[in-house]
Amino acid sequence: MSIRQRHHLARAHEAALTGARPAVAPRRMIVQSWDRARQHGVDPDRGTDCRPVAADELEHRRVRCDLGGDALRELLSGLVPAAESAGAVVVVVDVEGRILWREGHPGAFRRADRLGFVEGACWLENAVGTNAIGTALVEGVALQVHSAEHFVRAHHAWTCAAAPVHDPRDGRLLGAVDVSGPADAVHPSTLALVRAVAGLTEARLRDAHRHQLDRLRAVAAPVLAKVGGQALAVDRDGWVAASTGLPPVDRIALPAAPSGQIWLPAFGTCAAEPLPEGVLLRLCDAAPRTTTRVVLDVRRSNQPVLTVHRESGSWTYRTSRRHADILLELATHRAGRTAADLSTALFDDPTRTITVRAEMSRLRKKFGDLLENRPYRFLPDLEVSVLQPET
Repeated sequence: MSIRQRHHLARAHEAALTGARPAVAPRRMIVQSWDRARQHGVDPDRGTDCRPVAADELEHRRVRCDLGGDALRELLSGLVPAAESAGAVVVVVDVEGRILWREGHPGAFRRADRLGFVEGACWLENAVGTNAIGTALVEGVALQVHSAEHFVRAHHAWTCAAAPVHDPRDGRLLGAVDVSGPADAVHPSTLALVRAVAGLTEARLRDAHRHQLDRLRAVAAPVLAKVGGQALAVDRDGWVAASTGLPPVDRIALPAAPSGQIWLPAFGTCAAEPLPEGVLLRLCDAAPRTTTRVVLDVRRSNQPVLTVHRESGSWTYRTSRRHADILLELATHRAGRTAADLSTALFDDPTRTITVRAEMSRLRKKFGDLLENRPYRFLPDLEVSVLQPET
C-alpha cells in the first residue's frame, strides 16, 4: 500500500470517529466493522483492557481446539517461513479470538508484545476493534486489514491478513490463521497465502476425519457382525462408519452425549452404547440394561490394551503407555483421582496438572462415557479389572 493510500485511510478513519464524511470511503466491510467497534465501546486509542488468559486456561483451549496436531503442523509449515522472511508473525486463534500459538520473526515479536498481541490474548472486535482476526471471524471470510483500517490507532503501523478455518464435518467455525507485521513489509499476496493454508488445513482435517471413520469401522465390524437386527456405528457427529440391516446413509442427527435409550427422528427408539471415538446404535423398542465389563491389559508394557465387553459384543483398543498408566491409576482407585493425584502418580510432581488435564481430555474423547471427571474415574456402574504381569 502506497503512502498516499495510507494517508487517505488515516483521514477516513478520523472522519469516521468524528462523524464527518470522508473524502475517500473505505471498504464497506471495514466501515461496518468500525460501526461494530463503536457499538462495543472500544477505545480508538488503546482498545479495551483484555488480559491474556492464564497458562492453564491457554493449555485447555489448545487441547479443546481441533486445529492442533497434524492440522496445526500443516498450517504453520506453510506460513512461518514466509512470515519470518517478511519480518512478520503467524498466529492461530480459536473461535473466541484467543491466540493459541504464535511463531515468526523475533523482531516482530517485540513489537507485537507492546500491542498485547501475545498468546492468550483476545483479538475479537469487541476487544480490539477492527482487525483481520476479529473481522474474519465475524464475516466468515478471509480478508486483509491495512494500516488505518484498524479501529485502534496504536495498530495503524501494522497490516494483517487472516482466514477462518471451518470444521469440514459440520461447517462449524474452529478459529483462524493470521499473518501480521509492519505495514510497509507485509505483501498483498499474504492474503492469498493465508487463504490457501486455511484451505489446506481444512483438507487435512477432512482426511483425519476419514481416518477416524476407518478406525471406528474396524472396531465396529465384529460388533455389528454379532448384533441381531438393525444397527449403526457412528462417530460423535453422527457420521456413519458402518451399519447392518439398514439402507446406506451418510449421516444422522445425533444428540449430544448419547447414552442408554435415545429417540432418533429417522429410526425411533435406539440403544446407544459407546465405542472408541463413536457410538453403537441398535434399533429397538426396549433395550435391556446389562453390566459393561472393562478390562485393562498391561501385561506387555509396550502394547497396553483396553477391552470393553457388552451384550452386543466386545471391542479392543490399543492405548499409549501414558494413557495406560492413567487408566491403571483410575482402575486402582475407583473412588476417583484429582489432577494433582494423577500428576503425583505419573510424574512424582503434583504441579503438572496441565499435562494431566490435557491427557484426560484426550482419553474422554476416545472412550466416550466410560470415564467422568470431578474427580477423574471410571463410571461407578462399570465392572473394571486389570491384567498385570506376573511377579
